[in-house]
Amino acid sequence: MGEALPVEERIDARIDAARQREVAQALRAFLPERCVLWQEEDTRPFECDGLTAYRQVPMVVALPESEEQVQRLLKTCHALGVPVVPRGAGTGLSGGALPLGDGVLLSMAKFMRIVRVDPLARIAVVQPGVRNAAISDVVAPFGLYYAPDPSSQIACSIGGNVAENSGGVHCLKYGLTVHNVLAVRGYTIAGEPVTFGSQALDTPGYDLLALAIGSEGMLAVTVEVTVKLLPRPQTARVLMASFDDVEKAGNAVAAIIGEGIIPAGLEMMDRPATRAVEEFVHANYDLEAAAILLCESDGTPEEVEEEIGRMKAVLERSGATRTSVSQNETERLRFWSGRKAAFSAVGRISPDYYCMDGTIPRKRLGEILNFIAEMEKKYGLRCPNVFHAGDGNLHPLILFDANDADQLQRTERFAAEVLEKCVEVGGTITGEHGVGVEKIDQMCVQFKPAELAAFHAVKRAFDPRGLLNPGKAVPTLHRCVEYGRMRVSGGRLKFPELPRF
Repeated sequence: MGEALPVEERIDARIDAARQREVAQALRAFLPERCVLWQEEDTRPFECDGLTAYRQVPMVVALPESEEQVQRLLKTCHALGVPVVPRGAGTGLSGGALPLGDGVLLSMAKFMRIVRVDPLARIAVVQPGVRNAAISDVVAPFGLYYAPDPSSQIACSIGGNVAENSGGVHCLKYGLTVHNVLAVRGYTIAGEPVTFGSQALDTPGYDLLALAIGSEGMLAVTVEVTVKLLPRPQTARVLMASFDDVEKAGNAVAAIIGEGIIPAGLEMMDRPATRAVEEFVHANYDLEAAAILLCESDGTPEEVEEEIGRMKAVLERSGATRTSVSQNETERLRFWSGRKAAFSAVGRISPDYYCMDGTIPRKRLGEILNFIAEMEKKYGLRCPNVFHAGDGNLHPLILFDANDADQLQRTERFAAEVLEKCVEVGGTITGEHGVGVEKIDQMCVQFKPAELAAFHAVKRAFDPRGLLNPGKAVPTLHRCVEYGRMRVSGGRLKFPELPRF
């Protein structure tokens, strides 16, 4: 039986050819040949997720086609002591699906079936490879939809959404994945079946469903998800407001919430972001504004009219220099098209970008934007900003060239300082992208050793040998000690090495 490497060594373990053949042959005993990839030309496309700065070619890639195959694969890898990294659509932005050179990458891409839709109970049972947007498409004839809507919803899978607890532009009113999933069914690394939650209003015992959602593939491999469906609102309109100062825009967000208004969506973009987006999608944004807010109201026509009026009054009192309201569905979608396309639009003006994810108290939005502007000067890098402003979820986009090692290092230091500033002002290092490998050192800043030890205890309860997505999300205490020593040296942040280009 193989023994697991320490996580610090495993994250950049190199492929052992003899071990590779052994594992591939063991999997091909029950998987079709087309479902086991081990030649480099076949495995290299899986070397990273959406965080492309870190890459590692997996030892073996498995693409099972049935639950029985998933279960047997996990039992086989557990017996051989081979680590397993689950992967969805590969759109994650924190390196949560970064493969291991001594492990199996378990792709759930073939699990694309919508098992059942119950419009009366307002639920859908789906396999993890189903695309987020596909759920709403399928249930649209019943006047229903699935609320969480990440910007990558046309590509990202529901299994990945569960792993990272994804949100989207409408999460302020309708919640994250954890608020819209009733049950998750899967298998532990030992191949034992587990079910978290149920279709009932409550389940006995601890709330393990909330524990499983956002666990980044560290506790179990998901094979089926039961999601809640909502009635599609009768109408929706977007109020777009311009501000001549980013701090005013940030304060306006807090003012809206302070008035007891919970918009369906409340997003913020600064001038560099709107200018990048406008050239791409022509959303009719105010390019002279230092920042814009997109505030959506949905419900009955009467509710929407009243709420739009209240939001407009608050925004004008907060210093908005210009406001406009969508007059039809086409215009509403055009306003949102820019925000939804922000990441891809930025990709047109820079060789690479680093999409960050932190969360802060709403009242500190202006302060953090000013801090990010200081970091742009300090590190000599541009950083457009888009925000789920209503819940304080930041998405700074640091622009860099990955072919320049110095730029990549400056980008990492820039990102680390912003994340640690989020903690300093009372926030967290992530909102919906997860920790993965990207923010694992900042976990040492966010949490005390006793808290990290408790996280590891939970992990051991499900995976005693640490074989399921090891080296992700929760750092070892040893790593935190080392990070504490290296964190500041001569006034500059320093970081442990991870696999890169």
